[in-house]
Amino acid sequence: MFPASNHSSVTEFVLLGFSSDPTTNRILFIIFLLLYLCSVLGNGLIIILIYLDSHLHTPMYFFLSILSLLDMGYVTTTMPQMLVHLLSSSKIISFAGCWMQMYVFGALGLAECIFFVVMAYDRYVAICFPLRYMLILNWDLCVRLVVGTWASGFFFSLVHTIFTMNLPFCGPNIVNHYFCEGPSVRSLSCMDTHLIEMVDFVMSIFMVLVPLSLILASYVRITMAILKIKSTQGRYKAFSTCASHLIVVTLFYAPAIYIYMRPNSSYSPERDKQISLFYNMFTALLNPVVYSLRNKDIKAAFIKVVMRNRQVW
Repeated sequence: MFPASNHSSVTEFVLLGFSSDPTTNRILFIIFLLLYLCSVLGNGLIIILIYLDSHLHTPMYFFLSILSLLDMGYVTTTMPQMLVHLLSSSKIISFAGCWMQMYVFGALGLAECIFFVVMAYDRYVAICFPLRYMLILNWDLCVRLVVGTWASGFFFSLVHTIFTMNLPFCGPNIVNHYFCEGPSVRSLSCMDTHLIEMVDFVMSIFMVLVPLSLILASYVRITMAILKIKSTQGRYKAFSTCASHLIVVTLFYAPAIYIYMRPNSSYSPERDKQISLFYNMFTALLNPVVYSLRNKDIKAAFIKVVMRNRQVW
């Protein structure tokens, strides 16, 4: 389905991962397995709580459940394979497997980039137009915003993946990474990748810098609106709600900009693996923590579900 380029002699790649020492890999396996399970369970719990509690059936929590779904898919695209490779002597991934992993990872990552704008818009409407919140952000618009972000992510990732995987790969086929990330695979090409880098850079401007600019613009307006609130408690509640979103945005965008918006000449495999692990694994792990610990509604929904189950038993 995804054949190698006509000019490529490589039919599979070897993912080096983090270490060649079996003992170290076993320790890393335990650590990453626990982190992965915590990430999936944490995001899954948020989705379940929002579904079960009718008080959380609002645009804000609908968007939060979609973010959790994106994070679960995002981390599942890379972590299970990495865990298998940590315990296996073979670290091979087929050309088609690499193609698909790069595509899905990029699609979910780009969708999340755009989705943060939707979440910022949600906060902007909630704080600047509280009385018209449900009228502006009706369910029809919410669904269309979600579908639009997912469609954009999958489309632009397809462009990025086709450009990268159609490069000629003549060997070596050893990727110094734990998954098929674009810059890592592109560095193995046996032709000048300057044009592809320029295409990626232009795409990054539209898919990273433009959304980030819109988010910052939204929060400038939000801050101005919050400062006009006379009640100290009201200002604190508004700032607290927005702070969770800003923390998550910073944790996601900062490493992503570093990885995708710099020339191939500054590619550093070891450093890039660590940074990629941060925005791939740790942002998905921290999102439920940031949102649940700072959110009284989520905590109240959790307590309600626990108490309900106790009564049942």
